[in-house]
Amino acid sequence: MNIAVVGAQWGDEGKGKIVDLVAPRFSLVARSAGGHNAGHTVYVSGRKFILRLIPSGILHEGVTCVIGNGVVVDLQALFDEVEELDRAGVTVAGRLVISDRAHVILPHHKDLDRLSETARGARKIGTTSRGIGPAYEDKIARRGLRMCDLADVPALEEHMRRVIELRNRLAGDEAPLDWRATSAKVTELAVRVRPWLADVSVLLDRASKEGKPMLFEGAQGTMLDIDHGTYPYVTSSSATAGGVCTGLGIGPGTVNAVLGILKAYTTRVGEGPLPTELLGPEGEALRARGQEFGAVTGRPRRCGWFDAVVVRHAVRVNGIDGFALTKLDVLDGLERVPVCNAYRCGDRVVTEFPADVRLLEHCEPILDWMPGWQAPTRGATSVAALPDAARAYIARLEALTGAAVVLVSTGPGRDETIVYDAPRVETWFGEGLLG
Repeated sequence: MNIAVVGAQWGDEGKGKIVDLVAPRFSLVARSAGGHNAGHTVYVSGRKFILRLIPSGILHEGVTCVIGNGVVVDLQALFDEVEELDRAGVTVAGRLVISDRAHVILPHHKDLDRLSETARGARKIGTTSRGIGPAYEDKIARRGLRMCDLADVPALEEHMRRVIELRNRLAGDEAPLDWRATSAKVTELAVRVRPWLADVSVLLDRASKEGKPMLFEGAQGTMLDIDHGTYPYVTSSSATAGGVCTGLGIGPGTVNAVLGILKAYTTRVGEGPLPTELLGPEGEALRARGQEFGAVTGRPRRCGWFDAVVVRHAVRVNGIDGFALTKLDVLDGLERVPVCNAYRCGDRVVTEFPADVRLLEHCEPILDWMPGWQAPTRGATSVAALPDAARAYIARLEALTGAAVVLVSTGPGRDETIVYDAPRVETWFGEGLLG
């Protein structure tokens, strides 16, 4: 089975942990979109790993990891991450393949990202200013630099001269970049990365024909997708299941099932609408309980109750076949737990997520309250060990979103997961997933 893993909300749902959990069942783990702003946090035997660009499967020997053409790559950030993993005893060399069609984030892209965000003023997006958006802009404008272009040193130097001179004009009084020094640095990194480049589409096609199981790892979440998210407060790539095909060069039939990663409540980072957002002490308490701070930036995440309107949208645009539900334990001990199933927008009730985010400024969530559970879910090792109220909550989420829960995460560790739908888990990942 080839499985695509996608975020069903605004990212930060726990994709890294789930990919890490199931990765040993796959020969290849391939990432299809995003840049080094997409931090996947994984806990292994009490050790914390933050993977920004490299797929989470790298923590398992024997798994080949792939960065697809839909990803934009900062070469310095890539090698910083490789060296960080090497120091932690994780070997990357010989196990990572990068698409020769992937676009490169260049030093000036970070400056352009910051300048663009500043120019937006009150309408800022809330980007991480890592140059990801401008790299995608250059890609779409057909002036980007791809990995395969790095081999032509004279052409690379000419490209760097043009883009750095443009950056210096746009930056005005800021310290100018020296295009020669910048070009020399990029050329040095290009030499290092060249042995890792390949035609990823061919690689994955061969693996498919040989019957090797593949896991396709998404970045961010559905509501940050450039087409289907809360535009313009979105990322610059396709964070939905469709992006798996375009970002890796595979046909739709290669994907056998789509696993959505779903947090038991809702969070997002950056600007834009969050209909169920909790402000004040309630939001602070949920953030503290869930340790909701960005893995890469450390920024506090905005927190709110579960939003079924958002997740129904995610089920539809991704074709989600089942969910891994994460952070259920964060809700332990609450007397009541609400679920949003619609918005009240003036005299209208909205049950499907609108395209125009301005409408959401005049909406409030309609909440259905359910009994909470006092017994802890953390430490539970089976469905039967979950409190009745917790299982009722999961059943309610399934009924409102139209997709089944197949795995339940009750803590950050690898072993803190419950198989909730055994037949489906065995079909997708084989028997004995949790040992």
